[in-house]
Amino acid sequence: MSKYNKHSHSTRTQTTTKKKKRNQRIILSILIPLFTFILIGAIYLAKLFATVENEIDASYAEIDRHTPVEKVNPIEEPVSFLFMGVDNNEERQLGSTRADSIIYATLNPVTHEMNMVSIPRDTYVPIISKGTTLRYDRINSAYAAGAESAMVETVEAWLGIPIHYYATFNFAAFLDIIDELGGIEMDVPVAINEMNSNDQSGSIKLDKGYQTLNGEEALALARTRKIDNDVKRGGRQQLIIEAIIKKALKMESITKYTGIAETVGSNMQTNMRMNDMLAVAQTGLNDSFSISTHIFEWSSFTERGMDLVRVQSDSFISIQNELKESLNRTKSSTSSVMTNQNESVDNKNNRNN
Repeated sequence: MSKYNKHSHSTRTQTTTKKKKRNQRIILSILIPLFTFILIGAIYLAKLFATVENEIDASYAEIDRHTPVEKVNPIEEPVSFLFMGVDNNEERQLGSTRADSIIYATLNPVTHEMNMVSIPRDTYVPIISKGTTLRYDRINSAYAAGAESAMVETVEAWLGIPIHYYATFNFAAFLDIIDELGGIEMDVPVAINEMNSNDQSGSIKLDKGYQTLNGEEALALARTRKIDNDVKRGGRQQLIIEAIIKKALKMESITKYTGIAETVGSNMQTNMRMNDMLAVAQTGLNDSFSISTHIFEWSSFTERGMDLVRVQSDSFISIQNELKESLNRTKSSTSSVMTNQNESVDNKNNRNN
């Protein structure tokens, strides 16, 4: 081999080596930050999971059921929830606690639908505990009669629909969750002047219109009775819950889950284990879920000196059927409905032609 050929081969080798090293540096410059990000993310998620699991386990409390409910797999089957808000704490010391807010909800992982209905707290129903009817009273008084067990049994018997899970929140959790999320977006129907969570009159002032509300402001909107009635108040509470869900599902809210878990854990009681919650999460609960809110039509009456609510029978039956159907809908039944609708449209078009 000539001296020129040797030099040429050496030059090509050095050039190739330099290119390899440069490519390696480029690859490493990409991979190192990527792996670092993944590692930090894994550590954060592990810490988040551990924190959430500890808080959820601390809030777990099973209820006594006179009639056991059939177990379901939330990943594959529709489930139902009873959410209760209690407006009592050590500072307020209201004595006997009643459920101030009662919301029944269904979640269908197949059809990606969530249905909610607010139950007026003054609804006159039989109060049931341990299979025995204690008396007729406001539905929220069941909480004082037997806490969550009596509430679940009473609502279940009145609606005629199973309740798989319950969750009771102190309103302190309501405030803190919204603040942890950085507020929620709500359309305030009218200007309001309300007390805050410490019952300080006139301390919360809201203008009419679409705006971001902090925890205290959202609570004032949820609690006020000055702008409408108890049933519409329940409808507002459903919209606030919907706003919280939508905000919590946004990507930027993930980093706030640890704080939310710590807040919820100390202000919530539920019969959901961590595995149950993960199963619900695995249904793909996200922005693609449609959320439908329902409101009972009602009339007021007086009994034994109490102002009470009687839900109108046609409204009750209509919403009850909707909730029952939401627990029974599957892909096949949904496809069948769509097929029937399409056939109906085709038949109509054929007749017109």
